[in-house]
Amino acid sequence: MAFERLAAEMYLAADDGLIPGAKPTQIPGMDEAVSDIFGYGLWLLILAGVGGTGFGVYKLAVADKSRNGGGSEPFKWMGGGVAAIILSSSLIAILNGIAG
Repeated sequence: MAFERLAAEMYLAADDGLIPGAKPTQIPGMDEAVSDIFGYGLWLLILAGVGGTGFGVYKLAVADKSRNGGGSEPFKWMGGGVAAIILSSSLIAILNGIAG
């Protein structure tokens, strides 16, 4: 029930223009299929980064807080996720500037 409500809210947010569409910008001089695959790959990298960051937050929440616990592993997940988000976002911005 909660998932259906969340899906409906996400659909309405996308309809209002709050969430950007995943249609990549055409890059001049590049074949259409290659350009589309590259653009969607960058969007998937953003989603993977969000997933990694979320998994790191989850691992931090359920981690053993004693002195013997592995305290750095959640931060590795979160750092890797944030790095993937920053890398793919900057590449999308650069490519949109080139194509723009």
